[in-house]
Amino acid sequence: MDLDAVKRYLEKEVGTSSEVDGLPPRFLEPLIMNSLKVDLIEPGRILCSMKIPQRLLNAGNTLHGGATAALVDVVGSAVIPTVGFTVPNTGVSVEINVS
Repeated sequence: MDLDAVKRYLEKEVGTSSEVDGLPPRFLEPLIMNSLKVDLIEPGRILCSMKIPQRLLNAGNTLHGGATAALVDVVGSAVIPTVGFTVPNTGVSVEINVS
């Protein structure tokens, strides 16, 4: 195994630090959720569908695991208010395992 090749892959620069640091707050949610459609919403349940855009596909041409985890996190958090909890900034994800 070429450990240096793995390290180079992980540490590659995609842009300058100022470009990355200049991204707007919470830019990831719209990037992932842009084509999300709520099909059903009721107390304790939200059913969604979406046409997966090309930008969310991985090398295997399926939904990227990171996008899946983000969708689980955001939509899961959106269910909380449907059962009457109104605490601001609540969320459900303490641990997510995506297979």
